Amino acid sequence: MRRFAAALLALAPAAFAADAPALRGVEGGDLDRSVAPCTDFYEFANGAWRAANPIPPSMVRWSRRWAAGEAAKDQLNAILDQVSASTSWPKGSVEQLIGDHYASCMDEARVEALGLEPMRPLLAEIDGLTDMAGVQRVIGRLHELAIPVPFGLTASSDSQQPTHVVADVFASGLGLPDRDYYVKNEPRFQEAREKYRVHVAHVVELGGASRAASRRAADAVFAMEKQLAVASLDNVALRDPMATDHKTSFVALTNLAPNFDWPGYFAAAKLPRAALNVQQPGFMKAMDRLFLEAPLGSWKAYLKWHLLRSAAPYLTSAFVKESFAFEEQYLGGAKEMKPRWKRCAESTDALLGEALGRKYVERHFPPAARARMKELVKNLLLAMGDTVRGLAWMGPETKAKALEKLATFDPKIGYPDKWKDYSRVLIQRDALWANVSSGRKWNVDDDRAQVGKPVDRGRWGMTPPTSNAYYNPLLNEIVFPAGILQPPAFGVDATDAVNYGAIGVVIGHEISHGFDDQGAKYDAQGRLSDWWTAEDLQKFEARGQCVVDQFEGYFIEPDIHHNGKLVLGEAIGDLAGAKIAYRAFLKSLEGKPPPPTIDGFTPEQQFFIAWGQFRGDAIRPETQRLMVQGDPHPTGKYRVIGPLSNLTEFQKAFACPADAPMVRPPEERCEVW
Repeated sequence: MRRFAAALLALAPAAFAADAPALRGVEGGDLDRSVAPCTDFYEFANGAWRAANPIPPSMVRWSRRWAAGEAAKDQLNAILDQVSASTSWPKGSVEQLIGDHYASCMDEARVEALGLEPMRPLLAEIDGLTDMAGVQRVIGRLHELAIPVPFGLTASSDSQQPTHVVADVFASGLGLPDRDYYVKNEPRFQEAREKYRVHVAHVVELGGASRAASRRAADAVFAMEKQLAVASLDNVALRDPMATDHKTSFVALTNLAPNFDWPGYFAAAKLPRAALNVQQPGFMKAMDRLFLEAPLGSWKAYLKWHLLRSAAPYLTSAFVKESFAFEEQYLGGAKEMKPRWKRCAESTDALLGEALGRKYVERHFPPAARARMKELVKNLLLAMGDTVRGLAWMGPETKAKALEKLATFDPKIGYPDKWKDYSRVLIQRDALWANVSSGRKWNVDDDRAQVGKPVDRGRWGMTPPTSNAYYNPLLNEIVFPAGILQPPAFGVDATDAVNYGAIGVVIGHEISHGFDDQGAKYDAQGRLSDWWTAEDLQKFEARGQCVVDQFEGYFIEPDIHHNGKLVLGEAIGDLAGAKIAYRAFLKSLEGKPPPPTIDGFTPEQQFFIAWGQFRGDAIRPETQRLMVQGDPHPTGKYRVIGPLSNLTEFQKAFACPADAPMVRPPEERCEVW
């Protein structure tokens, strides 16, 4: 490896000289110039930055991108510090709501003094349960607080009529990350189960139970959750939208799970008894049996545990520390808690996201940024169209359907055109859990109010300060919040090579989600339908299998590798995103003077470096284990190496020999779009 690096340095000393000046756009100081780009592009692109910037103790992954996301919370903190300093804002105003919630969260002394008092009524109700009718009423109460146990219900576009909103009933109710933690026998899962039982017992004991009673409660909780887990689909099965598409009627739902009081639940939730979807009928049957078979005491322990678990981050320091120790330290690998101000800013964003986001956008997302992004999105959509038209493996009938779908894409950039009105949310300066409850109830009611109505295409699934993006197949929309439209992903003053290489690939990634293994099952109107010819579908699936096989070979530890089927959609997104963003970048250069070579790097090389620097996260081992188990995204290293090693364009840009580690052999190279 080092010999190859030295050879490449000798061939191109201007490009890789250690004393080269910093680059405009890409970060020259981040490069590990001792590693050749054709050997390990993850290390080359920003290995020096990672070496100089270890993961902070409160974080589980780190890169310039993650640092930018945390810096955005500094910006939120400045807003919240300012508005919370005043108590004279009009009641119900954006400033009063976010300022008073933040103030209540920062008043740690008040939280400690209140203890469990704000939760006493609901805890007492659980302790006083005498029958299953009461258990089911409490389930409804927990759902109002966004605690979806043992099932959940949310508003969703109808997969057959995407212009209409239905109630979507989904499997839930587990305290461990997913079903495999309950049923698999590898040592890491066995250890997690034992740690979890201890954690449950500690939290229940903090809630007032004796040590012996807490241990019995933990056993009861785990026994119930294991039964629910066994009946749940695994993460790979859940990737198939057909597996969770079960349109049914209210009457059919009551027949599916007859031991639950559905009429009472729907009446209390003010939900219409209209058509709905049940994601996992088998799970609902198993849950229904528990209403007959599980002892009342087990239900009481289960409901109390999930209430305390959900509330723990907002209670006394003993609860906060115990929650952190298991959820973030043991499972995720974090070494210490985030500072309280940051947790309070995150809480404000979670509860009142569009109120806080409105202030954030006013200060940190200028109109010029939105205009530049619109231009990038337009060019990426054009590039995807060129890609589809040029596919040799796809027939004209399927191409026409794909282009029809592409033409209906709805890009959303920065922030909603219409902001949510939170003015009726009751927020006080001295009642943190009451504020959390009030905010959660408002958000649940806001979601439920959509059921039975025509879909509101103006609604967003992320808040404006969020450093992320998404594709919604039912609405065929790609969404880019203002929070991600910051350096290193995007900059109004960045070169085209950097913007296309970073946010451009993200745009292409989200576009291609409309055509990955999941998105390809939805048509131009967002309906779950088969729009492929049989021959083209077979070819598409074979190309996807190439990606599955590639990622199955990427190990995070000697005996733990990526699940190719789990990461297939995201890996297709990265592969296609890089390809079409590069095509769009080259298209943007047409008719313009050639952009300069900077610090010895051609514009084409700058494009790929920008992707490596944006995506090259350092991730703690514990979080990597969580990711390969349940996250559809590959780890950062393989999000850089995986797609680029398939691209002839990357090989040409860096003049990589055919046998270089970053060049997959032609017979193994994957190309989907």
